[in-house]
Amino acid sequence: MAITIYDVAREANVSMATVSRVVNGNQNVKPATRKKVLDCIERLGYRPNAVARGLASKKTTTIGVIVPDISKSFYSELSRGIADVATMYEYNMILSNSDESTDREVELIEDHLGKQVDGLIFMSDSISDEVRAGMSTANVPIVLAGTLDVEKQLATVNIDYEEAAYVAVNKLIRNGHTKIVFVSGPFTRDINRISKKVGYMRALQDADIPVDEQFVIEMEDTYDGAYEGWKQIRELQGQPTAIIAGSDAIAVGLLNGIRDGGLSVPEDYELICFEHSILARVVRPQLTSIVVPLYDLGAVSMRLLTKLMNGEEVEEQQVILPFRLEERKSMK
Repeated sequence: MAITIYDVAREANVSMATVSRVVNGNQNVKPATRKKVLDCIERLGYRPNAVARGLASKKTTTIGVIVPDISKSFYSELSRGIADVATMYEYNMILSNSDESTDREVELIEDHLGKQVDGLIFMSDSISDEVRAGMSTANVPIVLAGTLDVEKQLATVNIDYEEAAYVAVNKLIRNGHTKIVFVSGPFTRDINRISKKVGYMRALQDADIPVDEQFVIEMEDTYDGAYEGWKQIRELQGQPTAIIAGSDAIAVGLLNGIRDGGLSVPEDYELICFEHSILARVVRPQLTSIVVPLYDLGAVSMRLLTKLMNGEEVEEQQVILPFRLEERKSMK
């Protein structure tokens, strides 16, 4: 049978309140008594009941994290940053996949709140009305990581995705390109539609290059989707000479499609991608990337959440982290 606080109190010949004070770090316990209780805890193998402690303190030292798909490098690297900072601040983490489903997102928000989490970190392609309604009833802080809030109601941590796209396209323009394809994941994702596409178009317009709608291509944000989607680029009229890919997975799929089609990067196409995950560095040629600080997005999101959970003063709830362009061998 599990050892209880009653067993420890009886073994140490103290009250259960004294054991509770020792377990919770209360300093109002004599050193000799504290040592006796700790010795009994170690000898009996007592493990405090986290749920019971949470009910008593109204804190569970647990946070919920909801991601669309943990298998994608964007979310896995970001989640690692969350986990490391959560451990630093002694929070446990419940990680759940929403499978990119609005209904599932709503269910998971309710599920995490039902588990009495102290706060939530949420990631999604976009914030639906149903999800926003669910969040509005939460009595704990919520931070969006790598996710836009177009209404600016929630705490968020991002980079300036529009400016990042602008920088990438502008680099290609300075290299002499006027026919630049933007290959994006689904435009249901706010970052793709509202930020990256807008930055792409703004860079062309500032350079007096007409925006050709056939050069704006939406496809699955997967390697396989991009590999097959390469055929769409190959068949474009007025063949492009450069590509900006919305993610590393898309870029690698395009790269291999180009090479299997008898062409090469960067000789036939210069290629820039977003994210800078391990994928961009293991392929050959290595990919020039907009470096999204994925780990930092997660780490800063968790730190922001700890401040909100502890009632600390937060000067800015819409945090923008820096990005950079890392030039590699996919450009001349």
